[in-house]
Amino acid sequence: MLYTDIDSPLGRLLLTGRPSATAPGGTALTSLTVPGQKNAPAVGPDWRREPAAFVEAERQLAAYFAGQATDFTLEFAVGGTEFRRKVWDALDDVPYGGTTSYGALAAVIGAPRAAVRAVGGAIGANPLLVLRPCHRVIGADGSLTGYAGGLERKRMLLALEGSAA
Repeated sequence: MLYTDIDSPLGRLLLTGRPSATAPGGTALTSLTVPGQKNAPAVGPDWRREPAAFVEAERQLAAYFAGQATDFTLEFAVGGTEFRRKVWDALDDVPYGGTTSYGALAAVIGAPRAAVRAVGGAIGANPLLVLRPCHRVIGADGSLTGYAGGLERKRMLLALEGSAA
């Protein structure tokens, strides 16, 4: 596993990835985590620090945090169940500056209303914070609900994007 950490307005970000011949910059990202994040991976003894492998991801993140980019063109290499991958893919369609609810996201993926909690669980397990915009998912009543990186970071990201939430 390759990794690096970079500074950001959210704190030091840990990026992990695997080599990929098709990925911009040659690295497919497996996770992006923030300090104190629930279930964040810990750097393992067999991991290799390789900042050069993440130059493109760092460039795109810097542009996003500077308000100069609204999306990412990076390759992801994440596991997860079929249901979780469906939810994570649906997150990619929530527009910059917009929000959606857990129930609306469940409907988008064709899940019954009773699956709202499962959708929330999948969102909470998103390994690619910021890149897969789970911060754009809010409560049905417009309230800010859980975020693995903490509600203050969720507020910061939504404010950066100019969201009314």
